[in-house]
Amino acid sequence: MKLGNRPNKHLTYCSNIHPGETWEEVFKQIKTNIPKLKARLSPDNSFGVGLRLSAQAAEQLLQEDRLSKFTAWLDEHDLYVFTLNGFPYGNFHGEQVKDEVYKPDWTSEKRVRYTQNLGHILADLLPENMDGGISTSPISYKPWYSNSQIDELFRLSSRHLAETAYTLAEIREETGKNIHIDIEPEPDCLLENTEETIDFFEHWLFKAGAAHLAVEHSYSHEDALELLRNHIRVCYDTCHFAVEYENPKDAIHQIKEAGIKIGKVQISAALKVAFDGEHTPESIVDELRPFEEDTYLHQVIERQTDGSLKHYSDLGDALNDSITDQTEEWRIHYHVPIFVDQFSKLNSTQDDIVKSLDVLLDDEECTHFEIETYTWDVLPSDLKENLIDSIEREFRWVLDQIS
Repeated sequence: MKLGNRPNKHLTYCSNIHPGETWEEVFKQIKTNIPKLKARLSPDNSFGVGLRLSAQAAEQLLQEDRLSKFTAWLDEHDLYVFTLNGFPYGNFHGEQVKDEVYKPDWTSEKRVRYTQNLGHILADLLPENMDGGISTSPISYKPWYSNSQIDELFRLSSRHLAETAYTLAEIREETGKNIHIDIEPEPDCLLENTEETIDFFEHWLFKAGAAHLAVEHSYSHEDALELLRNHIRVCYDTCHFAVEYENPKDAIHQIKEAGIKIGKVQISAALKVAFDGEHTPESIVDELRPFEEDTYLHQVIERQTDGSLKHYSDLGDALNDSITDQTEEWRIHYHVPIFVDQFSKLNSTQDDIVKSLDVLLDDEECTHFEIETYTWDVLPSDLKENLIDSIEREFRWVLDQIS
C-alpha cells in the first residue's frame, strides 16, 4: 500500500509469516490471508504484497500458465507485488531451520539460479513505473569458513552477484523494469554490520564484480560500477542492525556515503534485556526460557560494561553461560511483535525502528518498507494472538509512526 502523503513509498508485510514451500501451498495462503488484510487496511486502494517464494515454488510458478493466472488474480483483487523475499532457499516452517537458512550461499550456482528466477517472476508481476527488490542472504555464515577461505569466498560470491545483476540489467533492457538485489546483513553472517557491509561492497563487489562484468560482458569499469550500484543494494533490517548495537542514523549515513543504495527496509524488532540490577539475572533467564526454541537461530550479542561485544550463536548458548558483573545488556535476534516494547522484564528494540524510519522515509531512493515478524508460530503462548489481527496491529503501529 502507498504511504499516504508519500506516494512513492510502499508498505507491505512479508508472506514468510505463512507456511508453504510449493507454489500451490503459497498461493493458498495468499488467497486465504491477503484479501482479508486488504479489506481492513486498504479497502479503496491497491494493496502491496511482499511475496516469499522458495526455490521450488519459484520454479513451479514459472511453469505452464501459473504466472499469468497469478497476475490475473492479483489484478482482480487490486493487489500488486513489488518485493520478493529471496533469502530462505528451502523450507522455512514446520521443521528445524537454524543455520540451514543460509544454504546454499552465494558461492553456489543454485543461489544464482534461484535469484535469477525470482528476477524473471518479479519482472512479470511488477507494475509499470515502480522499482522491484529481492532481499537475499548476507553472502554466507561465518562459522562455516576459516579466515584463510574468506578471500576466495568473497571473490566467487562477487562474481555470482555480478552475473545475477547482469541478468537484472537484461530484464531492464527488455521490459523497462528496474529490479535490484537487496543484501540483508544479519548477526554472525559474513556481512553482519555496517563496517563489514561497506567493506564487501568497496573491496570485493565493486572490484571483483566489476572485473567479472568487464571480462564476461565487455563492460567498461565505469559502466560495470553503475550496473552494480543500481542492481545490488542493501536490505536494512531494523532488528538485525539493532542487535549489532548500531546507531540507525549513523549506519544509514555511512552506507549512503559509500555510494551504496538501500533498496528495502525490513521493519522488525529484536528482544533487548538490560542487566541493570532492577531484576536478578536468574529471573531474567527464567523470563527468556520460553523464547528458546528449535526452529530458528536466535543469535545473542552481549554488550559488556567496557563496551566490548560478546557473541553467542543461539539463545540457548547464552542462557547456559554465566552472567557476570561485566554483563550490561543482551540483544537477541528474535523477531517479536513490533507494536510491543516491553515483555515483563524484557524489552524490544522498537525505538530503533522509529529512529530508522525517521531517516529512511526521507531517502528518495528507498521506497520499499516490509514488516517482517515471522515468528508467530514459535512465540511463547502468552504472546500468540489471532494472526490476521496481529498483522493488522503491526500495520497500524507503523502507520501511526509515519502519520
